[in-house]
Amino acid sequence: MFGFKKIKQAQEQPKAALQDPLFFNQSKENLDKQRELLEAERAFQEGVVSVRDIISPAAFRVNSNFLQLNDLYVRTLFVMTYPRYVTIGWFAPIINESLTLDISMFFYPMDIQIVLKQLKNKVGTMEAQIMSDHEKGAPRDPISETALQDIEALRDGLTQGTERFFQFSLYVTIYAKDKAELDLATDRIENLLGMQLIYSRRALFQCEQGFNSTLPIGGDELNIATNMNSSPIASSFPFISSELTSDEGILYGINRHNNSLILFDRFSLQNANMVVFATSGAGKSYAIKLEVLRSLMLGTDVIIIDPENEYEHLSEAVGGAYINVSLNSESKLNPFDLPRGTSDNSKPEDILRTAVIVLKGLIRLMIGQITNAEDSILDRALIETYAKKDITPATDLTNIEPPLMSDLEDILLSMEGGEDMALRIKKYTEGTFAGLLNSPTNVKLNNQLVVFSIRDLEDELRPIAMYVIMTYIWNMMRAERKRRILVVDEAWIMMRYEDSAKFMQAVAKRCRKYYVGMTTITQDVNDFLTSDAGRDVVINSSLQLLLKQTPAAINLIQKTFMLTEGEKYLLLEAGLGEGIFFAGSRHAAIKVQASYAEHQIITSDPRQLLEIEEAKKEFEEQMMAEAESGR
Repeated sequence: MFGFKKIKQAQEQPKAALQDPLFFNQSKENLDKQRELLEAERAFQEGVVSVRDIISPAAFRVNSNFLQLNDLYVRTLFVMTYPRYVTIGWFAPIINESLTLDISMFFYPMDIQIVLKQLKNKVGTMEAQIMSDHEKGAPRDPISETALQDIEALRDGLTQGTERFFQFSLYVTIYAKDKAELDLATDRIENLLGMQLIYSRRALFQCEQGFNSTLPIGGDELNIATNMNSSPIASSFPFISSELTSDEGILYGINRHNNSLILFDRFSLQNANMVVFATSGAGKSYAIKLEVLRSLMLGTDVIIIDPENEYEHLSEAVGGAYINVSLNSESKLNPFDLPRGTSDNSKPEDILRTAVIVLKGLIRLMIGQITNAEDSILDRALIETYAKKDITPATDLTNIEPPLMSDLEDILLSMEGGEDMALRIKKYTEGTFAGLLNSPTNVKLNNQLVVFSIRDLEDELRPIAMYVIMTYIWNMMRAERKRRILVVDEAWIMMRYEDSAKFMQAVAKRCRKYYVGMTTITQDVNDFLTSDAGRDVVINSSLQLLLKQTPAAINLIQKTFMLTEGEKYLLLEAGLGEGIFFAGSRHAAIKVQASYAEHQIITSDPRQLLEIEEAKKEFEEQMMAEAESGR
């Protein structure tokens, strides 16, 4: 009873309190205080800057067929229908357009059982229609038969688990600075899609929903989807953009696909070798001189074999060493030189054996073909020529005096069966060509850029000189491992002869071990690619630069580099310094671009070179005049 009274009093107490004016005034004051606190909190929150405030636009206006986002004009397209077949990477042209785009793809998986049921019903309807037409004697309908085959193939793929089925939505939002630019960009995207029979529509009166659907928040407010299985959906992925930009390296040129930079470090690839194919005047030497100039800035040593004095101005501009190799030149190279030590710690017997093999190739270049018997005699004569100077497999190679070509001649004269070879060698020791190969080496390669010029040599001596120079450079590279680039211009000169071609092939295969990248430049594609050695040089080059080609060479180029028809015609119609740049498995269309200062150093245009020479003479005359007036 007592408990019941307490409960009843507690229930009646609030009613009495509500009737009390004092209690009512207190409640009203509490509500006012709470309202004031809420207002104060709201005012505080308005003064706090959030992430939303930072990323939100200052102004946003919605029109019927476009948006205004700050000072940008925005429009969204959605893909409505697709053809029966779509090619792999069909979306790449859209990605590579030099436009500001936002792209969204939405995939909605569908229940396979429901799809199979719908397809089964569709197959039944189509087969009944085809049979009915056949019974009536109507002509066959290829469209219906093809559609039936496609449905059956899709049913097989879904049943076997090799295909899945989705509803696929694709939206593209375009940004432009003004309305005219927006209309032009929209037409470009619609035309690129229309060329592939892919039709799109503009999001009219749904501009805001289209814009929201391409924001990186994963919301599809348009909900415009197309039924599609996984194979064609996979071909829609745009991740094949021709990008050749890395964090390190030098600038090779501008990517013509999307105007990005082709920035690359050739030493980051499997090997650092490079081949350059182009017709005369296409800009191949210009491109390589630009690479050389920019590589020098990064501390890379460069050695160049220059058949036409094209690199003399570059060498003079950067303070390089320019070595003229000719019959009357003071610079001499002895083909019998040996590396005084190698970075790979090769044994003396291995070094000597390699030198004999290389010299045999040189002798064959000098005197022509020899018989098997003469080859054996020459092999023994070379070993005895080194032995004459106390150079044997047991000799310490740090302090030796290499033999000369005249020593080999003397040894051959003293050997039975060697007289004929000695007579053929005589013109290189005492005859017309005596000044080239019969003197001790007096060249020192202690400069970051070294250029060997062979322009003043007769055509008959050029392959021999290039062989000797490459042998000397190879010995130097083996002696000291260092980051270097070896440029062989007009490489077709060496590829015409079997022995020199094999030597080039060996250098291309082995130079990676010595931190060397060989650049091979040629305009005679047929001589280069029709030989096994030439193809091996290409295979062992991770970088390839193809510039403008002639119709006579383009088919061989297309077959060797597996070019598409579009890439083939790009090379045929390319302008100066334009082509295709390959880096490993990736490639892109390139435009070689130099600054004004770089162009003045590397230009090969005779007219511009003449202007530079005249300006140089005027400057020298002015300096001399000022010096004399000062006296």
